[in-house]
Amino acid sequence: MLQLVKLALSKPYTFVVLAILIVLSGSIAWVRTPTDIFPDIRIPVIAAVWTYRGLPPEDMSGRVVYYYERQLSTTVNDIDHIESQSLNGIGVVKIFFRPGVDIRTATAQVTSVSQTVLKQMPPGITPPLILNYNASTVPILQMALSSKGLSEQKIFDLGQNFIRPSLASVQGAAIPSPYGGRERQIQIDLDPAALVARHLSATDVGLALAAQNQIVPAGTAKIGQYEYNIRLNNSPEVVDQLNNLPIRTVDGTTVYMRDVAHVRDGSPPQRNEVRVDGGRAVLMTILKSGSASTIAIVDQVKALLPKLKETLPADLKVQLLSDQSLFVKAAVSGVVREGVIAAGLTSLMILLFLGSWRSTVIIATSIPLAILAAVAGLSAAGETLNIMTLGGLALAVGILVDDATVTIENINWHLEQGKTVRAAIMDGAEQIVRPAFVSLLCICIAFVPMFFLPGVAGFLFAPMAKAVVFAMIASFVLSRTLVPTMSNYLLRDHASQHTAEIMASHDALAGRAPRGHPLRRFQQGFEHRFEKVRAYYVSVLVFALERRRVFVPAFMAVVLASLALVPFLGRNFFPSVDSGQISLHVRAPVGTRLEETAALFDHIEDEIRRTVPKDELVSVVDNIGLPVSGINRAYSNTGGVGPQDGDILITLGEGHRPTAGYVRALRERLPRVFPGSTFSFLPADIISQILNFGSPAPIDVMVTGPNVRENEAYAHELVARMQHVGGIADVRLQQASTYPELRFDVDRTAADRVGVTENDVTKSLSVNLAGSFQVAPAFWLNPRNGVSYPIVVQTPQYRTDTIPDLQNIPVSGGRPGDVQLLGALGTMHREPSAAVISHYAVQPAFDVYATTQGRDLGAVAGDVQKVLDATKADLPKGATVKLRGQVETMNTAFVGLVLGLLGAIALIYLLIVVNFQSWIDPTVIVSALPAALAGIAWMLFATHTPLSVPALTGAIMCMGVATANSVLVVSFARERLAAVGDAVTAAVEAGSTRFRPVLMTALAMIIGMAPMALGLGEGGEQNAPLGRAVIGGLICATIATLVFVPVVFSIAHRKDRPAPDAAPHSSTGDLVHAE
Repeated sequence: MLQLVKLALSKPYTFVVLAILIVLSGSIAWVRTPTDIFPDIRIPVIAAVWTYRGLPPEDMSGRVVYYYERQLSTTVNDIDHIESQSLNGIGVVKIFFRPGVDIRTATAQVTSVSQTVLKQMPPGITPPLILNYNASTVPILQMALSSKGLSEQKIFDLGQNFIRPSLASVQGAAIPSPYGGRERQIQIDLDPAALVARHLSATDVGLALAAQNQIVPAGTAKIGQYEYNIRLNNSPEVVDQLNNLPIRTVDGTTVYMRDVAHVRDGSPPQRNEVRVDGGRAVLMTILKSGSASTIAIVDQVKALLPKLKETLPADLKVQLLSDQSLFVKAAVSGVVREGVIAAGLTSLMILLFLGSWRSTVIIATSIPLAILAAVAGLSAAGETLNIMTLGGLALAVGILVDDATVTIENINWHLEQGKTVRAAIMDGAEQIVRPAFVSLLCICIAFVPMFFLPGVAGFLFAPMAKAVVFAMIASFVLSRTLVPTMSNYLLRDHASQHTAEIMASHDALAGRAPRGHPLRRFQQGFEHRFEKVRAYYVSVLVFALERRRVFVPAFMAVVLASLALVPFLGRNFFPSVDSGQISLHVRAPVGTRLEETAALFDHIEDEIRRTVPKDELVSVVDNIGLPVSGINRAYSNTGGVGPQDGDILITLGEGHRPTAGYVRALRERLPRVFPGSTFSFLPADIISQILNFGSPAPIDVMVTGPNVRENEAYAHELVARMQHVGGIADVRLQQASTYPELRFDVDRTAADRVGVTENDVTKSLSVNLAGSFQVAPAFWLNPRNGVSYPIVVQTPQYRTDTIPDLQNIPVSGGRPGDVQLLGALGTMHREPSAAVISHYAVQPAFDVYATTQGRDLGAVAGDVQKVLDATKADLPKGATVKLRGQVETMNTAFVGLVLGLLGAIALIYLLIVVNFQSWIDPTVIVSALPAALAGIAWMLFATHTPLSVPALTGAIMCMGVATANSVLVVSFARERLAAVGDAVTAAVEAGSTRFRPVLMTALAMIIGMAPMALGLGEGGEQNAPLGRAVIGGLICATIATLVFVPVVFSIAHRKDRPAPDAAPHSSTGDLVHAE
């Protein structure tokens, strides 16, 4: 290390060039590195989306999903667990893998097994859509498409077939199908009465369409010197031509399509309705995938829009909603601003303590260089700039100041002894390099356990640890290279007739003619007051040393008593953030049709507008029913299972009152005004969505087991009991088993007598009610835009809206013209069925969701666990109940961080043992750490801040810094002990001499953390506990370092005797000022 210092002094331009290269590489990295809210959480998930129109949840679960899940568990490696949801016509299977899996191999395995299972599936089913995503795949922007002149199906068509493919070119964007609107397709609306009159059924129409609409090429013919393509009119080019297709000729009379049906360019019955501020619209959601930058994706989308609008109809209005990049920008710039303020404040503090602008310039130059070097390192390691990595850099500012300050302080002290600048730099470096290296290792070792955190916490905090470690290494190298180079140029010799006076007062201008400069006078006044404080401190230390038998137990008792506050702090995974958005999920009585749900939402919106003042409301977006595509279900999990479900997203304007207040008011008001409907508030901000990892609530009590009925009864019992837990809200059972179902039992014997089989009834009903697309797909190519639209034979819903209408549906048998009515072939009755069937680890599962209100997550989860323990006797045989969701992640993270904290203390202790070659002195050094923990407890308690993952990170940070300060005191105490032989005298001298550097180090960290601790600005709440924990811990750790550690040192070395040649020394006499 000393060779580096010599090189810096002999070849100064080398390190000036190094500084320039750091500025260039750091600046380029800053501009090019993706900016986001969180690091990429690489817990890979593959979703397989099965689609079979009209298939009930029971059949989707039993005939498709179960079989597929069992095959996956046989052939795909590294699966952590499999979850699935079976809805009407859609099955979503999510395969969660272990971190570190080769996702390309996993995707290949899942895709291959998805092809091989098709033979065992219902006829006509297509292979599933395979999607890759992770916890960071969350919505970052919404586009509302609306128009006064265009129909809903036209708007949906523009979104699906023209806007979506254009936006797919944006790197890192995932764009599912649009929400709302109507799916465009060619409808053949059947007339059941006309079919019966002509002795036809829906099956006959479907067969005729398949026979008359062909897309098979005819081939070519060589005639003369040319080869001709042969083209048939086997597929109509105009929709109206479908009306002229013949169905059957009986006795010379041909029945055409137009006789029994009406062909139109239309849409199937609407399943999903979106409204923006009360007006019908189509909603397109843009999600972030992988480690792409949220800000870059949104900026690229906005840049594409002007060009895209040129290709769209003039009256199509495109409105951007829920732009999360604004929050990300504000949060990231907030952390950057905190770092800049911290650097400015610490520089002022250094100027105050050192009284030299030259020294301050050197320190102020090294801070941004270390930060830029760390940014370059993060970029090279593949990390993004986010509130965790930037928080780590803001955290490092205080330590960086410490490193440079100790170096400068040491050089100044040697200058005061009358040495030349070069000699002072070399001697100072030789004296400080080892303690500085130990301090560096202490702080880096404190962060090592973060690299071993499991799950989500590991992905969040490993980048923060990297940021601190990179900044520390850069600072250490710069302090050995650039700081000596700049010191050689900027610092001046101090030697004069007043050297002794300078050394005593620690003031380079002592003995010189006083100047009238106000800053100089202020600094001299500060020095004078500081010496008074030091004298008072020495008297306190002497007082403690004289009564050490009482002081040590009393101090330890206070520390232990303070740690008793920890259970009262409460626990949250991360602090809640007010992003100015409210996401509300509404479930009307199960089975309510879409039109009725939409009418209910009108009234709910009115109540919302009564609660939230008009001037604070920016937009209200309703998303009612299930989306057209199953892909949307895979990406989003708001808890919707049918037409009775919907989401309301309320966006508040700037300067709004706290969002939590409106949530509380709506939570109280809505259930009272709309009895029978269920209301639950979902995570609206990007941070909570990522932390919940696809779950609609932070608390998820999952009951799994083979007996579905008993599991459901037990889940209902849990719901009833959990509602009485204090601080819990929105308790509901996700799965509903009361969806209305009409069951038709065919009398097979009677049907067989009239030549009708179960197959005929099934096909006829399927075409009439679900449409022909699934069993007999047909397409019409629009020659104008090149899009193929499905042709679907179906009876309009208004023709089958009564039981008699259903019973009059015609069913044709094996003989042409032989048609029976459905009602004559069996009996119909009503019974309940499942609206959704969930599986976990290939077993039926029931989820009880809940969230918190006015109480911390840890306390609520603890009470929920007590409910689970109390009801253990009622748990069905073979069933398991588990508390999942954010609670599970939080508990894992807390265990990991607490073990990390203990591991950090143990590693630091062992490191100091190696450095000091003693067991006693490291014990003395580490004795300051419990006081740091007590300080953290007091600060969190005083500021009403629950214990959270950022707060525990601050605690780990404190361990390193507090140890570094204790090392300074004990190392000097050992030097003085060797000289004077009296432990008490050595302790007093060590405390007095190290008072200034220890105080500077601690104040640098405390002032550096102050802007973060205030939690101002967007997303500032996230890292505020970290700042508060560091400040609280350091205040108490500094007191312990300056008072408790010297006292413990004097006790540990009380038997040491003075060396024979040691000079007599008074504990209260002139103190040695050395660095």
